[in-house]
Amino acid sequence: MNIREIDIKEFRQEMLRLRKEGMDFLRDIIGMDWKEDGIGAVYILENSNTHEVEEVSVRTANREKPQLPTVCDIWKVAELLEREAYDFFGIEFNGHPDLRRLYLRNDWTGHPLRKDYDPSEAINPVRLESEKDEDVRREYEIQEEKQLAELVERLKILHYDQYVINIGPQHPATHGVLRFRLSVEGEVIRKVDIKCGYIHRGIEKLCESRTYPQILAFTDRLDYLSAHQNRHALCMCIEKAMGLEVTERVQYIRTIMDELQRIDSHLLMFSCMAMDMGAITSFIYGFREREKVLDIMEEVTGGRLIQNYNIIGGVQADITPGFAEKVKAYCNDQKRRLKEYYDVFVNNIILKTRAKGVGVLSLEDAISFGATGGTGRASGWACDVRKRHPYALYDKVEFKEIVHAEGDSYSRLLVRLEEIEESIKIIEQLIDNIPEGDYKTKTKPIIKLPEGTFSASVEGSRGEFGVFIDSRGDKSPYRLKFKPMGLPLIAAAHKIMKKCKIADLITIGASLDYVIPDIDR
Repeated sequence: MNIREIDIKEFRQEMLRLRKEGMDFLRDIIGMDWKEDGIGAVYILENSNTHEVEEVSVRTANREKPQLPTVCDIWKVAELLEREAYDFFGIEFNGHPDLRRLYLRNDWTGHPLRKDYDPSEAINPVRLESEKDEDVRREYEIQEEKQLAELVERLKILHYDQYVINIGPQHPATHGVLRFRLSVEGEVIRKVDIKCGYIHRGIEKLCESRTYPQILAFTDRLDYLSAHQNRHALCMCIEKAMGLEVTERVQYIRTIMDELQRIDSHLLMFSCMAMDMGAITSFIYGFREREKVLDIMEEVTGGRLIQNYNIIGGVQADITPGFAEKVKAYCNDQKRRLKEYYDVFVNNIILKTRAKGVGVLSLEDAISFGATGGTGRASGWACDVRKRHPYALYDKVEFKEIVHAEGDSYSRLLVRLEEIEESIKIIEQLIDNIPEGDYKTKTKPIIKLPEGTFSASVEGSRGEFGVFIDSRGDKSPYRLKFKPMGLPLIAAAHKIMKKCKIADLITIGASLDYVIPDIDR
């Protein structure tokens, strides 16, 4: 990666210029601690039309109180990405309307991803009492009375005179430990405040003290329904840094397994959305076919929920002798089963009434929030990494990028089901043409990457999954950042759910299809 450094005094103007020139997609903000060179962040930007990518960095030498200008008024997803950088690095983003910790408790001491962080238990003992939900107050300079009224409204998280209820963190419809604090008027949602951090796994911190082969296992435990794609991205990033070319056989196997994983994930999305809305028969239908996918993957990888198949230079084991026949038989069966899903659930008038026109996300907002995957494509954004930045064999197969324009919960479901058909087409083009050759390239047990920064992205089951590595030439990364698929989706939750009813939240949440461990890394 060629990262261009911007002076902090010119940073705001430069970011405004980049946005004006078409860099409308903020892919990620990566908090950095360069030790003696200061604390700051790397920003990865993309033009959603031309797919041109630019990486820039900014830093401050003040370690005691690092401050950077906010960009959340330029790109909406920056509001949560900056909160993440504040949480882990202590960077205060001047002008941010709601700079609270995103994952850790508000009373947590220190910032874990800084190089000078002290992990002593005495500093942060295990607390049994609940944390108070308090709004963060900061000083702002106001020039006019009109500005004051606008600022008060913008800074108000959940006001004391509003009726507040909780959905989660222990609620089946949040699909994991995620908490929605809702300000409601009757049954109508006025404000949504997302509370993350109930898993507290610290994977990116652990990566700094592990070798590159050891790090691979962490990717399977992020979005476990994108385990193949996640590990594919990390292996690609490391292989790119090493200058290692994998065999054509490996590329075929990786592409097929990625698409089987995508089908697995989309079937689970369909099934869980049906279950959340009371359609138990559809739930059973979806799980029936998903079990067949898991059977195929288990025979090759040995795992069902956790897929630890890709390794640096190839795959863990070669495909089994009957793999191709079983995959083809499954694809033929799955194409017939899709019609049942439409007959029983998708074309049901109850679903259409509860999902059409509900939870609308516009194309402009989808790009500004960086909501990639099926959510973005349901809003008219052609954002598939397989088309934007092809990798593996995706530039050698024919498939259609599924795009709808409505941006509602119903379209988000349709995109997933239609993508199952496209995944089957990709698999059918490859399955009979897997070439002979090695299934892995021999590598040293201890891998040291050259100094520099490296990145790779893939199209996961929920959107773009990215890996960023800052290497200092050692056997472990100086900094490793995983770009989550789900964080932009929950960043857009307030925009999507505002003015909807509480029952609509269940439909919308299911259609967004986020996975909590991917968010709470």
